[in-house]
Amino acid sequence: MGKSSKKCKENRQQRKEEIAKIAKTQGILNAAKKQDDPMANLQPFSKFSKDGLDVTISFSKVDDLDEIAKEKVLDLMRTNMKETYESCDWGWNEKEKYDELFDEDARYILAKGDDGSLVAFSHFRFDFDEGRPVLYCYELQLSETARRKGLGRRMMQILEMFAWQANMERVVLTILKNNPGAKSFFLSMKYELDETNPEDDDEETFCYEILSKQRKIKTVE
Repeated sequence: MGKSSKKCKENRQQRKEEIAKIAKTQGILNAAKKQDDPMANLQPFSKFSKDGLDVTISFSKVDDLDEIAKEKVLDLMRTNMKETYESCDWGWNEKEKYDELFDEDARYILAKGDDGSLVAFSHFRFDFDEGRPVLYCYELQLSETARRKGLGRRMMQILEMFAWQANMERVVLTILKNNPGAKSFFLSMKYELDETNPEDDDEETFCYEILSKQRKIKTVE
């Protein structure tokens, strides 16, 4: 076999392996998206009570949110983040934020009080990220009265369990650089700069950073 034929054979084999990898990843992602309620296996984590805060945590697909629920989500997002967005390059565009929050692939963790009030939410999606199957946490928003009590940590732990039981490789999220409290929180939960995080240079600077936590795979010795 000549060098050219050998090279062509190697290229074909490489393409087959790449196609098989993409198909496997797509299958993992499809299965994750089809879950009716990943919270069903995590019922011990559905109640949170600390320092006078008592909430029930539940999962919801975007299609299950009525307009009143959507308005509550948007209102908490606006209250927490509008000024932060306006003070960075992104700016605040409510229509764009609405479309992002309620995209057909959006999934939610909702923390509600006994009276049904929305105390906190996380908007996340199962998605491809640079060819990797990941759970992407778009938002983690808590009302002022629910902060510094451990609820945010509990909700992130639930997201991580969602990710690992669905065979996602990582949990990925984006933080704004002008929100140092968010970075401190995620670093405390062992998140690190992701390999896709853009680096500032002389030509371009970025107002955000990308963090992630990788799934730990146990090995048998």
